Amino acid sequence: MRRIAPLAESLRPRSLDEVVGQDHLVGVNGPLRQLAESQSLKSLILWGPAGTGKTTMARLVAEAAGLHFVTLSAVSSGVKDVREVIERARQRLAEQGGRTCLFIDEVHRFNKSQQDLLLPVTESGEVVLIGATTENPYFEVNAALLSRTTLWRLKPHTRESLTLLVERGLVARGATIDAEALDVLVQSAEGDGRGVLTTLDVALVFASKHENVVTLEDVGAARDGRIIHQSQDSHYDQVSALIKSIRGSDPDAALYWLVTLLEAGESARFLARRLVILASEDIGIADGNALLTAEAAARAVELVGLPEARLTLAHATIRLALSPKSNSVTVALGAVTAAVRAGASTEVPAHLRDGHYRAASDLGHGVGYAYPHDYPGNWVEQRYLPDGVEAGFYVPSGQPGESRMVEIWRSIQEGIQGPPVE
Repeated sequence: MRRIAPLAESLRPRSLDEVVGQDHLVGVNGPLRQLAESQSLKSLILWGPAGTGKTTMARLVAEAAGLHFVTLSAVSSGVKDVREVIERARQRLAEQGGRTCLFIDEVHRFNKSQQDLLLPVTESGEVVLIGATTENPYFEVNAALLSRTTLWRLKPHTRESLTLLVERGLVARGATIDAEALDVLVQSAEGDGRGVLTTLDVALVFASKHENVVTLEDVGAARDGRIIHQSQDSHYDQVSALIKSIRGSDPDAALYWLVTLLEAGESARFLARRLVILASEDIGIADGNALLTAEAAARAVELVGLPEARLTLAHATIRLALSPKSNSVTVALGAVTAAVRAGASTEVPAHLRDGHYRAASDLGHGVGYAYPHDYPGNWVEQRYLPDGVEAGFYVPSGQPGESRMVEIWRSIQEGIQGPPVE
């Protein structure tokens, strides 16, 4: 049976040591691993994209913590199912002293009444809840349940971790793969570990006809032609052309390179992330709405997906290309980073230190701090940088939007002086 199971299933990790791509959580010193192995696991929510191993991780940490593992799907389970699991968990605890881990996949799909059922048992510790979701839990999970759990975020698979999964799959099937086919297979997976193994599984069927060597044609057939046709060099060259066209305020060229990348099968998520970065790096304060546009586009890509998200990406690309440009944020960040790394003082001036505790004033902490809202224009002159560190990191650009903000900022400082407001 194990030989005919899909690769994603047959290669499912049997221990935390076999988990790929989530070392920050369950690696040797990972916090979730430490909690599980010390029998101190508490209710939690695993948040991450599809194919990152949420279900597997839940099962493995529960096993490591010595918990009885029960799973429910929020899609198909109702209030009655939840009540039955809770009752059996209480019985198991009373009769055997064994605790239960209830895993709920797609927990964000539970309605309020279903989520409310979990509140007493998670608070009392009778049940350890592990919820899994691809959606932002701050928006989709009840605040009451969220406050009783800890949140752990899984990362999309990297190129390295996807390659490792492919190599495991090839060993399991006694096959090999061409370098170009491997590059395309990994690149087209968009960080989805289950997806890369599913594609490999199908490609191996075609490869069985020619000595079990997976070729680019096999990967293309497995993905119905939806593969990235560029070489790795041309891929990055085209991404560079997209960014430089937007930076250069050429909407035609920017849209051209966007479509070129999309037609080649480029990840919409990757392109959306690049637009968000560019909005701060190359536009910044010159157009405060640019980052909002890019962030909204990235959210829409997750919500809508391709092919419809092409329209949203085109919208954002043209909007960013038309925006006034400023790299003042980039330059200021670089200047401050260089100063801090070079050893500039990070000693907080006494009047800025926390004064909200007993004896703080005896130490001089917070003494002499002038509360800006007590002054005309909500501004008062006082020093905020450490001693020995001079201002001048931020240098405004000449763009109208940024200039107007700086003009107001300076006019308040130069035009308003005087005693505190009574």
